[in-house]
Amino acid sequence: MSKAEKTELDYFVHESCYVDEPSTIGTGTKIWHFSHVLPETNIGKDVTIGQNCVIGPHVTVGDNCKIQNNISLYKGVVLEQGVFCGPSCVFTNVNNPRAEISRKDEFRNTLVKRGTTIGANATIVCGHTLGSYCFIAAGAVVTSNVPDHALMAGVPAKRIGWMSHAGAKLDDTLKCPIENRQYEIGDNGLQEINS
Repeated sequence: MSKAEKTELDYFVHESCYVDEPSTIGTGTKIWHFSHVLPETNIGKDVTIGQNCVIGPHVTVGDNCKIQNNISLYKGVVLEQGVFCGPSCVFTNVNNPRAEISRKDEFRNTLVKRGTTIGANATIVCGHTLGSYCFIAAGAVVTSNVPDHALMAGVPAKRIGWMSHAGAKLDDTLKCPIENRQYEIGDNGLQEINS
């Protein structure tokens, strides 16, 4: 019996979805219409997966992630806790695909760290790390590693500012207008100053 057919109510899988075994789905997670979870996929607690998504195989999705409609997370993608993936954002898995050449042994891993936001229709080229709480603008194309809290936009994406934990664009004071957290520039991007 697949997990989608279980009668337990600790997570929800719409009847139009497929969940291949072995896979793990956390408590409170919701997987909506026409989505497919492939084998060896681990989905955390309280995750929302929208319509028409493909997750896996060998993908990890952390707790409290929100994956909007029409997204594929390929082998090697890791989303840490609290990641937001906007509608139709794209994750690649090889850098130079050709239909006539198999490159399955060339898949590159992509790490999306805690609290990241990826806007609608953005593209994340494989083999890179998106830093904690960074913000990728809609339609941006990420072709390199992204620092913590960076606001990235354009093609290719470039840093145009900094974002707070709460998702506020920071001015030159680097103080969040929502939570009053104070930041400073560190080795890996922006970091909060301990109070």
